[in-house]
Amino acid sequence: MEKLKQEIAKIKETDKEVEKKAYARLAEQARPAGSLGMLEHVGAKMASIKGVLDVNLNKKIIVTCAGDHGVVAEGVSLFPSEVTPQMVVNFVNKGASINVLAKHANADVKVADFGVNFDFASDLDIFHKKVRKGTSNFVKEPAMSREEAVASINAGIDIVKELLEQGPVDILGTGDMGIGNTTPSSAIIAAFSGIAPEKLTGRGTGIDDEMLLNKIRVIEQSLVLHKLTDPKVAASDPIDVLSKVGGFEIGGLAGLVIGAVAAGIPVVCDGLISTAGALIACELAPLAKQYLFASHRSVEVGHKFMHERLELEPLLDIGFRLGEGTGAALAFELIDASTRVLADIKTFEEVAIINAQLDN
Repeated sequence: MEKLKQEIAKIKETDKEVEKKAYARLAEQARPAGSLGMLEHVGAKMASIKGVLDVNLNKKIIVTCAGDHGVVAEGVSLFPSEVTPQMVVNFVNKGASINVLAKHANADVKVADFGVNFDFASDLDIFHKKVRKGTSNFVKEPAMSREEAVASINAGIDIVKELLEQGPVDILGTGDMGIGNTTPSSAIIAAFSGIAPEKLTGRGTGIDDEMLLNKIRVIEQSLVLHKLTDPKVAASDPIDVLSKVGGFEIGGLAGLVIGAVAAGIPVVCDGLISTAGALIACELAPLAKQYLFASHRSVEVGHKFMHERLELEPLLDIGFRLGEGTGAALAFELIDASTRVLADIKTFEEVAIINAQLDN
């Protein structure tokens, strides 16, 4: 826990003076004020994170975090857990959706095993951070011990450090893979918000009405079992929430956020599961919110409530519900565009100077 506390202590406020300068420049540009909408706000936020007006995103990385879930035994997913390791290998072989979209965004994809119920070859090109081979069934017992919850977060922090040992990282995207992981993610936002699970639980892999009702019951029973029905109690101990109803990859995602923002790196969250990890991180370290971007709003109904709690406005709303980091990959391109909007569009004063030089 001491390692985690030390990392959280490194997180600083973003540069509000640079942010003011960014908004001033945007207001003076040779175009109608506010005409580029959210790109202006994103550009200003990036400037405040980086401390400069001309932000260049040369190194973009997406880390896709994988883990399995004991709660799958309750029939909350259409697919078996055996799919998780198959997809991990597909990511490594560059055959998945995230590989295609990340390539388009000029971003690298790295995969991390935090708790897949499978023994990967030691030489497989992934981050081998397995805490345990899948969580326990949290409708019957805690998903993990408190020590395992902390270990999963620390493993995410370690990944950031290992990436930085290889060179600078300008922006980090988070993604996920794990059959059944919308159930713990929905349980996490239910615990923190106090909103009834029936209002924030979605269909995940495309389950039918009967399975959805069962999924809601599983979450309701779990919150009661683990005494997570009072949001004030949940918010007072985010590690407890993670350990009772979370997932190893969700803890890893939280660690990625904490490790990245401690190093001054902006983080782009993908869908429901990535945002659940960001929720854990921000409950532990509220300043982390200043470095976060919501890539998109998933069709999973709980995602909206997560964004509201994090005070984030998604960049996209295009019907995604895949995960993997796909939304983050698309958002990278918009964020990249926002930095060029801020730095490269001329102000009226600069246009006048250029015209004067031409006249001479």
